[in-house]
Amino acid sequence: MIEGEEIVCFAHDWGGDPTSKTHIMRLLAKKNRVLWVNSIAMRRPVASKSDARRLIAKLRRTFAGCVEIEPNIFVVNPLVLPLPGSSLVHRLNGQLLVGSLRRVFSKLSFRKPILWTFLPVVNRLIGRLDERLVVYHCVDKYAEFSGVPREAILEMERDVIRRADLVFTSAERLFDECRPLNSRTYFIAHGVDVSHFARSLDPKTPVPDELTSIRRPIVGFFGLIADWVDLALVRSLALERPQWSFVLIGKVATDLAPLRGLSNVHCLGQKPYGDLPGYCRGFDVALIPFIRNELTLRVNPLKLREYLAAGLPVVSTPLPEIARYDGLVHLAERREEFIEGIETALGRRAPELDRQRVEAMKSESWEMRVAEMSALVEQSLRTKS
Repeated sequence: MIEGEEIVCFAHDWGGDPTSKTHIMRLLAKKNRVLWVNSIAMRRPVASKSDARRLIAKLRRTFAGCVEIEPNIFVVNPLVLPLPGSSLVHRLNGQLLVGSLRRVFSKLSFRKPILWTFLPVVNRLIGRLDERLVVYHCVDKYAEFSGVPREAILEMERDVIRRADLVFTSAERLFDECRPLNSRTYFIAHGVDVSHFARSLDPKTPVPDELTSIRRPIVGFFGLIADWVDLALVRSLALERPQWSFVLIGKVATDLAPLRGLSNVHCLGQKPYGDLPGYCRGFDVALIPFIRNELTLRVNPLKLREYLAAGLPVVSTPLPEIARYDGLVHLAERREEFIEGIETALGRRAPELDRQRVEAMKSESWEMRVAEMSALVEQSLRTKS
C-alpha cells in the first residue's frame, strides 16, 4: 500500500452513499493525505428546483473553504463556471482551479501530489500543479450520460488518457477503449465491503420497520434510480406477479410515472449506507433491472457485489460485467426470464447457499483492489524517479 503521499482526488461531491471513489480514497487515507475536490460541472444546470438547490449548496461549501471531513481527508469545493462544452469557459475554469488549488496546497503543505482523477474534465490541469503522477480512473463512459456535451467530454477524456501515467478501468469494455490510447492501462474491477453487507445474515441485524410491514416475498433494489433503470420492466413484473412486493431504495433522479398506481411497488427513498444490511435482510431476491445502452454496457455496478456479500440471490439484465458472475447471478433479458429467475431464486433461498455467495465475495474486497492499484502506483513512481 502506498503511504506518505499527498493525493488530490477529483470526483463527485463528497457525501451520500459511498461509491467506488469513496471506498478507494478512505482506504488510501489511512496512510496518505487526500484532498477531495468536489465535482466540476459536466452538464449545464437547467431551470429546476433540484439544480437550484444544488447550486446554492455548492456556493455555501465554496465559502466554507477546505474542511477536514474525516481523518486525512480534506474536502474543497472549487468555484467554476458550470458551462461545459465551451472551450473558452474550459480554459477559464482551468485557470480558476489552478489558482484555488495552489492556495489550498499551500495551506495544507501539499508538495508534489499524485493527481488521481475520476473525471475527464480536469485535462487542463495536468502539468500545472507540480504533480508527481497522474492517474485517470475510468469508472463510467461519461459522454453517454444524459445532458452532457458528448463530443467535448470525449475530447477531454482522450486527452486525459493519453497524458496520464496510469489508467485504471472498472470494466473490460472501458479497458478496450482506453488501452489503444495508453499502454499503461489496467482493468481493475470494483470491490466490496464484505463484512458490512454480510451483517445481513446476522440474526441480530434488525429489519427496518417500514420493510416488515410490506408483504413478502420482497424483490428489492437499492441504488440511484436514474434513467438507466428499466422502470417499465419493473412495472410489467409487478403487474404479472401482484402477490410479490417490489421495493426500490435510493435517490430518485428520473420520472417514476411508470410505477404510479401499483400497490405492490414501494419506493422508500434514499437510506443511510449503514442501514442497507438491514434492508438486505428484509429482501428475498435482489434485482438489477438496467436498460442495455452505451452507458450500461460499460458499467460495473457496485450493487452486484453488495447484494452477493449480503447473501442475496440476484436476477439481473445480462450486462457484460454482470455476466462474469453467471452461476452466482440469474441473467434475464425479457420479462418472462425475469419472472423465471425470481421464482427460481425464491425457491433456492437456503442458509448454505446464502453463505456461499458471501464467501465468493471475500476475494473481491476493496482492500485487495486498493492494494493492487497501490502496487502499480508505486511501480510507476519508481519508474518516473
